[in-house]
Amino acid sequence: MMLGHSLLAFALVATLARALDAPPRRALAAGAAAGAFAAVPDVDMVYALTGLAGAEFDGVFSLTTAFWSASTVVHRSMTHSLVVAPVAALAFALVVVRGRHASPTTVAGFVLLGGLTVVATALHGLLGLVVLAAFSLAGVAVAAVVREHSRLDARTTFAVALAGLASHPFGDLFTGEPPAMLWPLDAAVLPGRVALSADPTLHLLGAFALELAVVWAALLAFCWVTARRPRVKPRAMAGLAYGGVFFLLPPPTLDVSYHFVFSILAVGTVLAVPVAAPSRTSVAIDTLRRSIADHGVRSVTTGLAAMTLALVAYGVLYVLV
Repeated sequence: MMLGHSLLAFALVATLARALDAPPRRALAAGAAAGAFAAVPDVDMVYALTGLAGAEFDGVFSLTTAFWSASTVVHRSMTHSLVVAPVAALAFALVVVRGRHASPTTVAGFVLLGGLTVVATALHGLLGLVVLAAFSLAGVAVAAVVREHSRLDARTTFAVALAGLASHPFGDLFTGEPPAMLWPLDAAVLPGRVALSADPTLHLLGAFALELAVVWAALLAFCWVTARRPRVKPRAMAGLAYGGVFFLLPPPTLDVSYHFVFSILAVGTVLAVPVAAPSRTSVAIDTLRRSIADHGVRSVTTGLAAMTLALVAYGVLYVLV
């Protein structure tokens, strides 16, 4: 999922920045920027919208099938390349340059992105033009936000953009077709998807477990940087009851996983909802703000723990029954 890519980049960059003695706010800003850049490669999904245009509405699943079928035409190709990543990261960093050199460096950044777009157009025609243009615009938009709303300089932006763009394709190794990591070179790093199990359901459960692990990593990174302790409410234990879904719904696979993903997310969401929020009004605003943030972290931790227990319960029943 796109969220997983962003959270992985956030966890890596925020943790490293804090380990290098960056102030908490700067570490969080760097992590957030890396997470935003990590989501940019998936703008190639814009082409999948063409699948909806020609789809017959026989139900929700007919539309989703058409969408994902169209996405395979170009998804995980040029925007997921480790060859493109450093060039694009440099271009985005040039957009962040401030001061009297801002205009020429911004132009240089657009020239680099234009060069990538020309290569994509030469190799893939109009499809390459649309995808690389969308990728460039999305990255420039993130860079503009970094420039206007953070104190990250161009050098730091290059590092976090590279971390986000380069980490993205590795999160796609377990689902669908492997990304074209060496585009525009006609060479494949991996011949196919990395299989966690020969059993399609166990593979799906393993991939979901990895996704949960990434979310845990991001949460723990945030808590470490902000000096918070992640605490789990006892109600998270109710997630174990999700194991009973094994007897009610067909086993999920990568091809058909909606019922599993949506239902287990619902469990985490319901159990994450706080019973009561802080209501003190006589404390200082900073104290109240931290109290609300602590309450939010506790709710997220509880929901995540509930989903983890739900996954374990379902997996144990699937293996044993």
